[in-house]
Order: sequence, then structure tokens, then C-alpha cells
Amino acid sequence: MRRAKKIGLLLLVIFIAIQFLQPARNKSGQVMPTDISRTVPVSPAVSALLKTGCYDCHSNNTNYPWYATVQPIGWIVNGHIQKGKAELNFSEFGSYTIRRQKSKLKSIANQVNDNSMPLASYTFIHKNAKLSKEDKALIIDWATQTNEAISTKQ
Repeated sequence: MRRAKKIGLLLLVIFIAIQFLQPARNKSGQVMPTDISRTVPVSPAVSALLKTGCYDCHSNNTNYPWYATVQPIGWIVNGHIQKGKAELNFSEFGSYTIRRQKSKLKSIANQVNDNSMPLASYTFIHKNAKLSKEDKALIIDWATQTNEAISTKQ
């Protein structure tokens, strides 16, 4: 029993110590000139859906839940955000080449249609990010139409 107490105490000390190792926050607090809302037409309805279901992982402005301050959960959340931004960053969409913008818009439509975005692990906790059939249709139509509009600009 004495050994178990020592191990428990050691684990507690480690848990407390790692709380001081917080990852950098993904919060710029401003809408960049390269934000998708400033580079292509986005209706208020689509913008609201993107901000609710996508922006936490796919922009430079994350609304962090309380548990993201508890390590190692915060590290996991930060890893998801970094992966999401590497794949698609709505805050930097305007800096993408036309070809990449078209590819990302096509990918948005496909992933929303296939129910692979937003992630189930995200919507499990963020119930308001779940997309209804109407929400999905709205995003898919917007992404498709925007992709076609970009094609005509070339």
C-alpha cells in the first residue's frame, strides 16, 4: 500500500506540474483582410454556420472551452486546431492561390455532404455545431456556387 501511495503522489505532482505548460492560444481577435468573408461572397446564414461549426479549428480565432486549460486535454485540443488550420484556414483563405481556393471549396462541399465535417468528436461536445439537412444544403450550395464564380474570374 505504501508503494501505491508514492506512485499516486508522484502522479499528482506530475499532473499539477504539467498545468504550467500551456500551449499558445489561437486567438487573433480580429478579422483578417484575407478572411474568407472578405474575399468571396458569404451570406450571413452561411457565415453563421461556418463560425459555429468550423472556425474553432479552421481559423485564427478559436473559442476555447473551459476544459482546454486542463492539461493534457489542452494539448490534444491544440493539436486538433493546428491540424485543422494546416488543412484549411478561413482566416487566410484570400492568400491561397485560385487553384487552392477552388480545391478547398470543393472539399468543403464533399466533406459536409459525406458528414465527415464537422467532426463527430466536435459536435458531440458542441451540440450547436451539428448541421441539419438544410444547413448542409446551404453550405454545399454556397461552396459549389462560389467555386463556379471563382472559375469564371480566371
